[in-house]
Amino acid sequence: MSADTLKYSFEFFPPKTPEGAAKLRDTVRQLAQFDPAFFSVTFGAGGSTQDGTLATVLDIREAGHAAAPHISCIGSTRESIRGIIHRYKDAGIRHTVALRGDLPSGMAVAGEFRHAVDLVTFIREETGDHFHIEVAAYPEYHPQARRAQEDLLHFKHKVEAGASSAMTQYFYNPDAYFHFVEEVQAMGLSIPIVPGIMPISNFSQLARFSDACGAEIPRWVRRKMEGYGDDTASIRAFGLDLVTDLCTKLLEGGAPGLHFYTLNQAGLSTTIWQRLGL
Repeated sequence: MSADTLKYSFEFFPPKTPEGAAKLRDTVRQLAQFDPAFFSVTFGAGGSTQDGTLATVLDIREAGHAAAPHISCIGSTRESIRGIIHRYKDAGIRHTVALRGDLPSGMAVAGEFRHAVDLVTFIREETGDHFHIEVAAYPEYHPQARRAQEDLLHFKHKVEAGASSAMTQYFYNPDAYFHFVEEVQAMGLSIPIVPGIMPISNFSQLARFSDACGAEIPRWVRRKMEGYGDDTASIRAFGLDLVTDLCTKLLEGGAPGLHFYTLNQAGLSTTIWQRLGL
């Protein structure tokens, strides 16, 4: 794939304070210099940050950049999701990320949507081809999937329901990504699957994220970072080398782009971008 057809994007979460919002605007300005295809904005469980997602997306749009809000359907009603997608449509948003999401704490009922495929189907029924719909992909398979083949079938159903492209959960083993893409292609599916990239600055935070979402930290990486203890400079330097090498292998292997999980920080993504010479 030629360099001018690769798609790069950066992900944020809605800030909770005025200070956080000001910091995010600075982050957007810094990362916008790389001319990404879009910025995505996450969605809180059970609608807890629905308004924050919309406000953040509109801020990004007003700054002149493409933005894609996440929509999480678990624990939601058809009416509430209908309201959300039409708010985005009315605001001129044409790109969204459709996810199942996690059941909010204390809520025992999944709601009217049980899986992301239900959400993709609903968005297409409500808005036709208005939205470019991103969905999630799991190269190391979804942690709740009983079998790898089951997870692949779930992905296939999302594509058949109308998904336009996919972004993966982050990972540190490029072979997992390439194997997943091969399996998807073997099912006759051809949508772009962009690898998700998580820069590393804080090992304990990364370990906590990974344990929760099922992303594997290779044993040698975990042991190396554990050995650094509280030496944050060494963790950062090692993480930059590791993730830059990962991105290089992915792009050389034919990945259609990169999606950076920024945690609302520009520094590490910027450094990796510069090291890659993009």
